[in-house]
Amino acid sequence: MHQAPRPQRPPRGPARRGPDPVQSERVAQRQLSQRTSARRHLRDAQQSDAGQPHRRPRLLSPTRPMFLGFLAALAAGTGLLMLPAASRAPGGADLLDAAFTAVSALCVTGLSTVDTATYWTPFGQIVILVLIQLGGLGVMTFASLLGFFVMHRVSLKDRISAAAEHGSQDFAHVRQAVISVIAVSLTVEALVAVALALRFWLHDHISLGRALELGGFHAVSSFNNAGFALFSDNLSGFAGDPFILVPISVSIVIGGLGFPVIMQLVRHRGNQRLWSMNTRLVLVGTVVLLAAGTVVVTALEWGNPKTLGTMPPADRVLNGFFQAVQTRTAGFSSVDIGSLHPVTWMAMDVLMFIGAGPAGTGGGIKITTFTVLFFIIVSEIRGTQDVNIFGKRLALSVHRQAITVALLSVALVVGSTALLMLLSSESTDRLFFEVVSAFATAGLSTGITASLPAAAKAVLMALMFIGRLGPITFATALALRVRPVQYELPTERPIIG
Repeated sequence: MHQAPRPQRPPRGPARRGPDPVQSERVAQRQLSQRTSARRHLRDAQQSDAGQPHRRPRLLSPTRPMFLGFLAALAAGTGLLMLPAASRAPGGADLLDAAFTAVSALCVTGLSTVDTATYWTPFGQIVILVLIQLGGLGVMTFASLLGFFVMHRVSLKDRISAAAEHGSQDFAHVRQAVISVIAVSLTVEALVAVALALRFWLHDHISLGRALELGGFHAVSSFNNAGFALFSDNLSGFAGDPFILVPISVSIVIGGLGFPVIMQLVRHRGNQRLWSMNTRLVLVGTVVLLAAGTVVVTALEWGNPKTLGTMPPADRVLNGFFQAVQTRTAGFSSVDIGSLHPVTWMAMDVLMFIGAGPAGTGGGIKITTFTVLFFIIVSEIRGTQDVNIFGKRLALSVHRQAITVALLSVALVVGSTALLMLLSSESTDRLFFEVVSAFATAGLSTGITASLPAAAKAVLMALMFIGRLGPITFATALALRVRPVQYELPTERPIIG
């Protein structure tokens, strides 16, 4: 028997209909219109600066406007320092002295061909102070901040420029980062200025107005690792005063840590688990180098009657520590640098060349570069395939960057020293010290800067400028365009060693 088919139940709810062709076509047209509009706006934005017909996308190097910004600030500073109101020289400062001082201040170095305390008027010293602040915080950071207040927004181009100068990889938060950088800088400078001004006023019996002037100038100079002082003997007159040397040293160390490290320490405070590899490397490297520098300088100069030999033991340790801090690329001196032992010069050359933390106010090849090279060597000696630091594996691109920075810097220092040997009759160790100090933007000098010929001073100016921007940054700023490679060559291994 055949059973009758069961009647099908009607579907519950409204019957489903197929896609509406008209509606689908409208959605597709709307999406196509949006994509076309986005492409048109992107093309217009890329053509707005050049004013040329669109050919192909071109990557803009964020270091190029930074390079041009430093040049503009340098030209303005040189012009202001050449004004008769800026110096006590008859008719105003000459071009070489004004330009050398402007470069040194903008590159937060501290080398000088004239006596800052007596040669420049209060107006000239204010110009130097402004150049130090601009150079320490970065010209493009100031441009981004001013653009934020004027236009209530920061352009993408300025965000990339500021991020490139201060080592930030988070473009979306550059506006907040710039404001934080300014806030932290002004806070540290204000605290140090108050501490120094009170000491000058209460202990040294300097008038309150002059004490505030001295405190503010040396606070800005120390935090930005500049090394300019308003005393003819720099800080030698305060060699036995820890209330002057210690605040300046602390300010130098904080500025030399680098703004990424400072921001992370402020944000995460004592939670070390959230610290990045960069923060750990900078903090550990700073402690190790400061301790080693203090021991070396104090031990080598302990019996030198021209430096630490005549001081009480506590003051010898204090000044040994203070001079070790200066090799973090600051430039103050509480003893006569020219009277140090040649071996002490060599040790300070190494410390200055290493420098301070990245994206900060210090110079040198940076602590992170040095520590990365150290761990690469350790890994190679151990025979491990990867370079591991603090439980993290180091990217291969970082290996190349560190080696490139180090080798370019060595070549630049060696070549510049050889050039100065041709231009000057000074001893090689003094010339080498001067070259390393200029490249590392340290500002320490054996006392030969003013006596060098004009061509040698021009070499030092170039070194300070390159050292402030960094070897790779300087080269990238001058590059015309990015040339991507679409192929790979066969691999072959040469014999090493």
